[in-house]
This record gives sequence, C-alpha cells and structure tokens, in this order.
Amino acid sequence: MSQHHAPTANGTPAKPLRRDAQRNRDAIVAAARTAFSEQGLGASLEGVARQAGVAIGTLYRHFPTRLDLVETLFDAKYTELLATAEEAATMDDAWEGFCRYLEKLCELQACDRAFNGLVSARLPLHVAGRERYERAKQLCIQIMHNAQKQGTLRNDVTEQDIAFIIWSQAGIIQATRTVAPRAWHRHLHLMLDAFRTQGAHPLPEPPLTSDQVDQTLITLECNDQGCREQT
Repeated sequence: MSQHHAPTANGTPAKPLRRDAQRNRDAIVAAARTAFSEQGLGASLEGVARQAGVAIGTLYRHFPTRLDLVETLFDAKYTELLATAEEAATMDDAWEGFCRYLEKLCELQACDRAFNGLVSARLPLHVAGRERYERAKQLCIQIMHNAQKQGTLRNDVTEQDIAFIIWSQAGIIQATRTVAPRAWHRHLHLMLDAFRTQGAHPLPEPPLTSDQVDQTLITLECNDQGCREQT
C-alpha cells in the first residue's frame, strides 16, 4: 500500500501515512477549509468531522488541537502573503510596495472569514507559524521604512498603526460581506490617503505601544469564541 508523509505542526517530517489515513486527513482539511471560511475560527470541529465522513476521534488523531488545524489550513495563505511582502520590500517605488502589501493582506482577510479573524487576534503559534509571523513583521517594517525614506509615507506612522487597518478591515469585511463584499477596498484606500505625507496634519494622540497592541489583541480574543477555543 502506498504511503504519504504529512508534516507535523513544527514543520518537521512525520511518519508516513497509509493511503486510507491520508484520505481521511485530506477530507478533514477540505471540510475544515469550507467550514472555517464560512463560519470563522469558531467553526464546529464535530461538524467538520461529520462533513469529512470521519469520527471526531479521527480528526483529533490528525489534529490534536484546533490550532494544529488552523495552521495547516492557512499555511498556504501565509506563504502567499510573505511572497508579496518580499516583492514589495524590493520595489523601486516604495509607496507602491506599501500599497501592494496592504492590498494583499486585506484581500486575504476579505476572502476568508477565519483568516480575517486570525490576523486580527492573538493566537499561540507553533515554531513554523511563529517564524512566518516574525518574518512578515520584519518585512512590513522594512516596507514602511522604505516609503518613509522616499518621503511618501508620513514619518509619524509606526508599525503599530498598521494594526488599525487590520482591525478596522476585520469589522468592515464582516459587516458588508453579503451586502457590498468589495467595500473593504474603498475603506483601505481612504486609509492609505491618510498615511500619505502629502496633506498630513499633526496627530492628536501618540501611537499605541507594543504592549497596548498586545492588550487589545487579548480583548479581541475574549470577544471571539474561535480564538478562545484551542482544542
């Protein structure tokens, strides 16, 4: 019987799966992708198992925690986001690079309810996920600094200010999903105009600190069942 390998949560090779086990895993991932996209991070794992045609115990054998399943589902999207960030960080027109990165981030938010929740809340990460997160963070900072050096991004914008785009888009995407699914795009460009050096005015409040951003993310977790439920 042919065998397949499924990566573990930290990205290291796992024991090979038998064909029937691989078939079950693939069915779980497919069912979870649909359920999480439509229902968000709090999608029922029992429902995912039923849709996949497996017992809940089978689901947990492949994915011991909700986080294991979440990271498997969104590995490809994080890879896509990082690829765009790498490109944006090397663009000659730094403002265009800044816009391209945020366009991709918000586009990924808009097309998947669970990813929208994932990027706007704080979840514990396995090693591979943590590395992707840190790389994306550093690239975002580089993209911002490039635009500030060229004089197109206002100098008083900090990396914490990017959180305002993510948080506001999360609510707008959810509120307009069935009414005007592209409304997020208008809002993003209104925000981008506010980030431009041209026409900038002094801001009445200082930027958030890293600690304040972390505290806000914890508050968002408390309001999102999917972020609280890890198993």
